[in-house]
Amino acid sequence: MNSTTHSPNVVARLTGQFCARLRTATSGRRFRPSLWGGAVALAVATGCIQLGNWQHAKADRKQAAQHLLDTRGTDTPVSLGATPVDAAALGSRAVVVRGRFETDRQFLVDNRIHREQAGYHVITPLRIDGSDMRVLVNRGWIPALARHADIPQVATPTAPVALHGIAVVPASRFFTLGGDPAAGAWQTVWQNLDLARFAGSAPYPVQPVILQLAADAPAGFVRDWPRPDERFERHLSYAWQWYGFAASAVLIWFALAWRRP
Repeated sequence: MNSTTHSPNVVARLTGQFCARLRTATSGRRFRPSLWGGAVALAVATGCIQLGNWQHAKADRKQAAQHLLDTRGTDTPVSLGATPVDAAALGSRAVVVRGRFETDRQFLVDNRIHREQAGYHVITPLRIDGSDMRVLVNRGWIPALARHADIPQVATPTAPVALHGIAVVPASRFFTLGGDPAAGAWQTVWQNLDLARFAGSAPYPVQPVILQLAADAPAGFVRDWPRPDERFERHLSYAWQWYGFAASAVLIWFALAWRRP
């Protein structure tokens, strides 16, 4: 007789042993849950579930952003001009533009990492040909100097350029240290790419998207742009960890509720 014939008997025997041990463990005990313990377990489980949902939502947003880029990135490029665009409709689409760089309000976004080396993203306004409209161009990554207080020199073309890349709608919620750039001297180094902050301080109209310069476009630096869904699995892993903590809180409360008279 083969092992397959015996497998139901093995399962039944193991199940019987587990039930016997459970009866032994709870013998002489009664289920008397603590009201305060239940409230604490419920609060902990609720908080863990919310944190799990938050991580899961981050993973969903990353996957949605990647899907949008995959869908729109192959469309016919849109030409940027003097008319303000619809940021939501243009986000993740290929764009082209002609104009001239202006360095008086150029800035560097700090704490950008490339291959484990600290550096900056170079953000330069481009005046679009035949208009007063500007668009911010993310020209890529440059390394930081040995002394972080020293600001790298950035080479910028003075002649008109024809650029192409992807329209990116940057995040809009930042906690920024430092003053308003419109209130005093221009700040060369920023913590975040805050488009609303720039547009609010600029004396000219600004397109509501960032041109993320393509790898083969001129006037750029290192442009190893990460995928929008990069490491989304990590957020899913964190989500399941938080859900596990929530289940553990409930199980611990349940186990401690079995007491001897």
